Amino acid sequence: MIQLSDHFEYKRLLRFTMPSIIMLVFTSIYSVVDGFFVSNFVGKTPFAAVNFIMPLLIILGCVGFMLGTGGGALIALTLGQGKREKANELFSLVVYGALAAGIVLAVFGMTFIRPLAVLMGAEGELLENSVLYGRIILAALPFYVLQYEFQCLFAVAEKPKLGLYITAVSGLANMVLDAVFVAGFCWGLPGAALATAFSQFMGGVIPLIYFGCRNSSPLRLGRCRFDGRALLKACANGSSELMSNISSSVVGMLYNIQLIRYAGENGVAAYGVLMYVSMVFQAVFIGYSVGGAPVIAYHYGAGNYGELKSLRQKGLVLIGIFSALMFGAGQVLARPLSYIFVGYDEELLEMTVHGFFIFSFSFLLSGISIFGSSFFTALNDGVTSALISFFRTLVFQCAMVILFPLLWGIEGIWLSVAAAELLAAAVTVLFLVGKQKRYHY
Repeated sequence: MIQLSDHFEYKRLLRFTMPSIIMLVFTSIYSVVDGFFVSNFVGKTPFAAVNFIMPLLIILGCVGFMLGTGGGALIALTLGQGKREKANELFSLVVYGALAAGIVLAVFGMTFIRPLAVLMGAEGELLENSVLYGRIILAALPFYVLQYEFQCLFAVAEKPKLGLYITAVSGLANMVLDAVFVAGFCWGLPGAALATAFSQFMGGVIPLIYFGCRNSSPLRLGRCRFDGRALLKACANGSSELMSNISSSVVGMLYNIQLIRYAGENGVAAYGVLMYVSMVFQAVFIGYSVGGAPVIAYHYGAGNYGELKSLRQKGLVLIGIFSALMFGAGQVLARPLSYIFVGYDEELLEMTVHGFFIFSFSFLLSGISIFGSSFFTALNDGVTSALISFFRTLVFQCAMVILFPLLWGIEGIWLSVAAAELLAAAVTVLFLVGKQKRYHY
């Protein structure tokens, strides 16, 4: 079994992070399955509704990612310092905190989803479908939050493969239920939402049961006293991941608003396809970063600066290789992937393929800032990590998607992501160079 204290050459690093990569890719793929069944078996407007409301649902669920990454780095740092009992208390605290936050956010979402959808510009059938889909998903939000969190914490518990198996089981359940509910029983949009909600329930409850029982990992759920300072530290440390997810969702809403203005409902549907594919491709970068973060945090906590420098160098090399592969795949698979979702509408298909070719240039650059943000989170430098995420999404992407369409119309919308990623990569490199002496990497 690979332990956090090991020396990590390329082979060992890939073996340790690969389950996290596959886990997040798998999670993204089974989210895509929803879109496939809704688009092909329910219709273009319900498909647009799913894509329209999804950013809001992601915003509410990403508190789990914040506590998973921020709390995970704190737990791994504590393990590296040899404080195992304290690490278990922190683990229990962040899990219970995530569950409580999920319940509060579910109630909030149920109450305000309609006015928020109206505020974003939905009306008529698009509005009704968005609210219907969203409310069913929100019923499972506490488990969605836990699923997000445990995807990060399994690597800290030295059980990345177990996390992969649980994600695979819940993902397959989603796919099978999508086929049964939507294609088989013809339940339409509610069927797709029920399939997703059930898979999220499984993804949150199974890890809860595992860590609540005696297990072979260094972490176990148990009693803990409320430690507001530690919880705030975990939140602050994971704020970059929260910022990244919230900002990405805000940007997604802004894209939808711009696309409705410049291309109508077809534009929203085309962007939905790009987002589904982007989720899968970027899951490779996020999975590697999430899987490698506990190792970085452990060696930083243990003062192994030679190993820390090696992990930073190897991470950048691997991210570079992944980036080239993702770009190549985007160029080659633009048409076949677009056809899977919108092959029934020639005009929409051509718009999607054209946007895909341009959009795929962003895959060359996005991995750098994703890794950089995660690297500083692992060092428990939440401020730097948050700044990278803030500039990448809320500043650069928002600015580009507002400015570029004024100059180039819908072409500017597709170009804006790649331009924003270029600027974000430059900022990340500046931070990595500037903080080198402080953290001894």
